[in-house]
Amino acid sequence: METRNVDHLIRFSDDKMQKIPLFDSAKYFCDLYCLKSGQDQRIHSHAESDKIYFVLRGKGTFHIAGEEKELGAGEIVIARPGEVHGVRNAAAEDLVLLVFMTPRP
Repeated sequence: METRNVDHLIRFSDDKMQKIPLFDSAKYFCDLYCLKSGQDQRIHSHAESDKIYFVLRGKGTFHIAGEEKELGAGEIVIARPGEVHGVRNAAAEDLVLLVFMTPRP
């Protein structure tokens, strides 16, 4: 059985958002994204993949298909195939996300 202790894997960098792989296969990936205040994931899209963001800690401003919304701990959002998406941490506290994507691009 494969397991991970998410709290032990969280890490931040002053330079850029951190992506920490948790699980992956040819079909999907599951990562932790760790963003310090002011960091972001640039807006982009995936033609054939769904991406799900689940907020574990902090607050993030999510851009999905032309809409923006701030989400906090316990909230989840999906970007469907072809929808532009990204996230930024405009808050003072750190932001930690669980991110799933399938199919893997």
